[in-house]
Amino acid sequence: MKKVAIVGCGGSGKSYVARELSRILDAPVTHLDAAFYDDEWNELPMEKFAALQRELVGQPKWVIDGNYNSTMQIRLEACDTVVLMDVSTVAALFGIFSRQIRHGAGHKGNGVHNRIHWGVIKYVAAYRRTMRPRVMAKIEEFASGRADVVLLSNRRQTRRWLRKVAAEHS
Repeated sequence: MKKVAIVGCGGSGKSYVARELSRILDAPVTHLDAAFYDDEWNELPMEKFAALQRELVGQPKWVIDGNYNSTMQIRLEACDTVVLMDVSTVAALFGIFSRQIRHGAGHKGNGVHNRIHWGVIKYVAAYRRTMRPRVMAKIEEFASGRADVVLLSNRRQTRRWLRKVAAEHS
């Protein structure tokens, strides 16, 4: 496990898993929200965002977290492991609100980018119905059969999997 793409709904724990895997694997971590948004929440132009990801996945080791469906193919074609954070809608909604309470709003420099508004809440609430099938289709098309696919459906399973990975890499 050297090149890991972590995908899933907002509030599912992607950034936490990315930080932990980065530490365990001694690999650089990139949180795509930090690459896509500046401090004023301005978006990087999509062509520059895609170019940045092509540069990142060319490195020998990396952990990248974030969905960004329009550029997901870049990461899926280059990774050796896909981690799909497939938590319930209730868990994801809890995740975005509890993160807001723990960290406050704004950019925190550790993968935490909080900006809760009605659009974010609707996206998280509808993710399993609307985005999950698209993400699953992309994983099937671009990573299945070539990369290991790890599906984590709750926080306890996630912690257990991270302990297993840590034991294998110590």
